[in-house]
Order: sequence, then C-alpha cells, then structure tokens
Amino acid sequence: MDITLDVAPGEVVALLGPNGAGKSTLLQAVAGLLDPARGEVVVALGDRVLADTAAGVRVPARDRGVGWLGQRALLLDNLTVLDNVAFGPASRGTGGASARAAAARQLEAVGAEHVAGRHPRELSGGLAQRVAVARALATEPVVLLVDEPFAALDVDSVAQVRALLRATHDAAPRTTLLVTHDAADVAALADRVVVLDRGRVVEDGPVDRVLARPESPFARRLLSPSAPS
Repeated sequence: MDITLDVAPGEVVALLGPNGAGKSTLLQAVAGLLDPARGEVVVALGDRVLADTAAGVRVPARDRGVGWLGQRALLLDNLTVLDNVAFGPASRGTGGASARAAAARQLEAVGAEHVAGRHPRELSGGLAQRVAVARALATEPVVLLVDEPFAALDVDSVAQVRALLRATHDAAPRTTLLVTHDAADVAALADRVVVLDRGRVVEDGPVDRVLARPESPFARRLLSPSAPS
C-alpha cells in the first residue's frame, strides 16, 4: 500500500474499491488496530500525531478519539443494551452513572431507548445496528470509521439505518471514513469519493462529480453500471 489521504474536519469520505484494495487496512491503521511489521504508517488528527512508525509513536486505540461501526453489531450479549452503549464511556474513565446517562441519550438519539433493558439476542438485525451506532457515538469520537455497516441488514433496515447515520451526522458533523460497495450509500452519506485499487488511490473527487462522471474502472462499474469500463 502507498496511500496519502487528507480529510477535512467534518468531511464524509466514501472509500470504494475492489476486495483487497486496502480499504479495511486503511481503517485499521487509523483506528490503531494495525501494527505493521514493515513499512511506514503516519496518522495525525489535526496537530496530534496518533501513529508514526518511524518515530516510534503509537497511541493506543482506546485513546485515539476514533469510533468504529462495522458490518456486524458485535454487541456483548451478557450486557443489557444500555450497558453495551455505556461500555465505551466507562472504559475511558467516565463514572458509571454518567456513562449510563450518556448511553441513554445516545439510545434516544437513534430511536432505541425502548430496548435499553433488553439483551442483544432479543433484537432484530436493524435494531441491533441502531444500538451499534449509539455505541460508536457514545464516546463522542472525533473520527468515525464505518466499514460496510449495512452488509448484514435487510432492505428495509438498510434504509432506516442509512437515514439514521445521515441524521446523526447532520446533528453533529464529524470526520468520517465510510467503506461501502453501494452507490446509494455514496449518494446519501458522502461528501467526497476516494477509490482505491491495489493499495493506491486511483480516483479522488467530490461526490457529485464522481457520481456524474466516474473516471476509474471500478467507480464506473459501481456508480454507472451501464457505462463501459
């Protein structure tokens, strides 16, 4: 991989590309989940350096101010929904009562306050993913990493959770990297599109331009299926 990516505060960047292009690897590097055996990784949030392998800097994932929302909710089944959402703030030192209050606010924001006392096994896939959104936002991350969050949902749930992500971003904009293979996600959520292929950036532009005139072969296939590659 050889990727340099600058993202403006509050910008939502859709990361597109074929399987193996480097999208998830990029997210893992930002999150602090990747410790490469070789090569150089530099991650900075404003003036704060989160990782610089050459300088020996590696801020732990929990201290980066980064939230993660993946394909599966991965909720802890031994905890109630409220305690699942409160887990993040509590693990960062917020007192129990304050963490639960923050969790309750986030569950209300995503329309899931009525399931606060349930356990994850009692939730539908769409509702579980709503709770996962609340959990990702409960620590008030500066950067949100979203890795194909609708892949395991049915059509109705996809529309609901997509609209939820749009609404939460409009209410409190935060820098977001969104990995997706769905043109509808790009149109509804992104400000900018970056296409990766074999660990390189092959296209980078505003979402309106890329949707109207995709330049890379992958973007043309995904965003304009009828266009020749």
